[in-house]
Amino acid sequence: MEQDRRAQWLRGVLDLCVLGTLAAGESYGYQLAQALDAAGLGPIQGGTLYPVLLRLQRAGLIAARWRGGESGPARKYYRLTAAGETTLRQAATDWSGFAGRVGAILSTGGTAVRTAAGGAQ
Repeated sequence: MEQDRRAQWLRGVLDLCVLGTLAAGESYGYQLAQALDAAGLGPIQGGTLYPVLLRLQRAGLIAARWRGGESGPARKYYRLTAAGETTLRQAATDWSGFAGRVGAILSTGGTAVRTAAGGAQ
């Protein structure tokens, strides 16, 4: 159950987390996965990450370029575009408000919802 919940949450926020990670600078897929894992999201499989990267690229929020490796094959590096930076700023504001409201509901046992709806406590 806990793993299912984590997977659902991750599906909802992975796009934003990728944009946020790329705000620190250009990165390739495996490096992004490692950074997201180190940030506490847990291991992100390529089959989950690469479709997100493709979707963000098609939306114009990130750009990609191939760069030759010094000691290995070329890697595809991703970076934020101007549209991606704008989207990330707005999403960070939206997320902060949303997370605050969810936190209020969870910390009050639903009292905040009943009170806001005009229901009995």
